[in-house]
Amino acid sequence: MTTLPLSPDELLTTTRSVRKRLDLTRPVPLELVRQCLEIALQAPSGSNRQAWHWIVVTEVDQRKAIGEFYRRAVAEYLASDGSAAKLFADEPARAAVQRRVGSSVAWLGEHMGDVPVLVIPCLRLASGSLPQGNQADVWGSLLPAVWNYMLAARARGLGSAWTTLHLEYEEAVAGIIELPDGVRQGALIPTAYYTGTSFRPAARVPLDEVLHLNRW
Repeated sequence: MTTLPLSPDELLTTTRSVRKRLDLTRPVPLELVRQCLEIALQAPSGSNRQAWHWIVVTEVDQRKAIGEFYRRAVAEYLASDGSAAKLFADEPARAAVQRRVGSSVAWLGEHMGDVPVLVIPCLRLASGSLPQGNQADVWGSLLPAVWNYMLAARARGLGSAWTTLHLEYEEAVAGIIELPDGVRQGALIPTAYYTGTSFRPAARVPLDEVLHLNRW
């Protein structure tokens, strides 16, 4: 398939979390997902271990089952103080954006099981279990590949969203996809064609508010 005519900067700045604009009615060819995963596998991997595994869920009953656990997790998240919809309540401009994010999260919570393709990136742990303390070296060998997948999907006219809320029910979802012991899930990436025609860069805090040279 021919990719969209996006410059590298445009691809990086317009790959957004797509929720309400996911097209739930249009099938996604598995070959297209495979192309995106081939790109994902070019990401860095600690010690070149390449311990990643990818569960691509297209079967209806499995999607519905995962979607139900995701719906529960979203309801709990939106009711919590950390909900995106409740952040920055004392900053009117940002609060309005956060409410829109909360609304889109709620929508995906109700429709995750309807998304035609669910991708669950996993990592086989060398020791069989997660270490105590800082785990950056562990997940750093998976999460760049997940972002590669999302970029490749965007370039091929697909929308996706990065979410980990389903991990509140990690063991239950692991049972649905029959994960063996020692393999852990890193994210849940709904993947579909999208409605509309374009995306634009998101509003972000100015760089100088978060940039530190040499020391904090």
